[in-house]
Amino acid sequence: MHPLLSNRVNEIDVSGIRRAFQLGAKLENPINLSIGQPDFAVPEPVKQATIRAIEQDHNGYTLTTGNPLLLEEIRTHLKDDVGWDLDREDLDVLVTSGTSGALLLSFMALLDPGDEVIVADPYFVVYTALGPMTNATITLCDTYPDFRMTAERVEPLLTDRTKIVLVNSPANPTGVVLTKQELDDLADLCQDRGVMLISDEIYDLFTWPDHLDETGHCPSPARHLDDMLLIRGFGKTYGCTGWRLGFAAGPSWLISEMAKLQQYSFVCAPSMAQAGAIAALHTDMQPIVDRYQARSRMVVDAFSSLTEVNEPGGAIYAFIKVPEHMDCSATDFCEEAIRRNVIVIPGNVFSERDTHFRLSIAADEEKLTEGLEILTDMMQ
Repeated sequence: MHPLLSNRVNEIDVSGIRRAFQLGAKLENPINLSIGQPDFAVPEPVKQATIRAIEQDHNGYTLTTGNPLLLEEIRTHLKDDVGWDLDREDLDVLVTSGTSGALLLSFMALLDPGDEVIVADPYFVVYTALGPMTNATITLCDTYPDFRMTAERVEPLLTDRTKIVLVNSPANPTGVVLTKQELDDLADLCQDRGVMLISDEIYDLFTWPDHLDETGHCPSPARHLDDMLLIRGFGKTYGCTGWRLGFAAGPSWLISEMAKLQQYSFVCAPSMAQAGAIAALHTDMQPIVDRYQARSRMVVDAFSSLTEVNEPGGAIYAFIKVPEHMDCSATDFCEEAIRRNVIVIPGNVFSERDTHFRLSIAADEEKLTEGLEILTDMMQ
């Protein structure tokens, strides 16, 4: 490490994913079941709205908080979805540079050095990196074997330094969708203990029908509590991950401080992408969701007789246990899979354990079928 580098960057390790990609780069035509990038095209109305914005020279800064037209659409969307009245003075919304941008801004706004954040294990890789990025302490909540981050599991981990409980449902890397009751209990716990609940719902639209709540939507603690931070995005849902666009909604006192930090960092989310997002909120994605659910079923059917696989309720992943009879780590299993032309990510990238691997269903059915045949053959 160079002596000029900060402790902050020295504490962040990206070697797990990097190693998998480096090994995969040597393959001529790999079956890539590793990436969290949707494989469908951006819907045409969303493309055209973005193109029109560029052609009409809407390429400058928007307001730091976001394009007023998009903000109004988000307010309407959230009122219909979770019942929030964002015209209230005590609630507000901020358009952000992706959900990762929203997470970073919220952590910067809430945390001082030594403050604590509770995160599920397994976790999305950004979550643990946010600790050193904000000088906070990440406390992992062990959710094995069912990967459910419940109030019962979280409560013993709360201390007087806990500022945030971060929940992700549908979850990366497991695909688990928490129930309404589980999320309500978590919301009540956080409210009772004076802790900010942050709900990362980047995969909210990718929730399979039998896991929707009584409103017909992805279960969300926001329908139970509005004294929390709700984060959602457009990239995964509409296939435009490179546009870097999300939003955060919650208490005005927090959103205003996040906006202040955004003013001096990201400045604003990409303007042309915001124009596209207005069209996105009026675009029916159900055919794509149905196709992804069918792929998820393919994965469960392939592995269920060979090993432990919690049936995903949404997102675009499955988290599969390496059979114990193989007597190897997930890292060893994934390196052998790469030698057989299939790229999957070992569990230790997302967890303190190295017993499972993450498989992405963001690949066409032919490639997915071919990859599943190779992986299941390895488990025989």
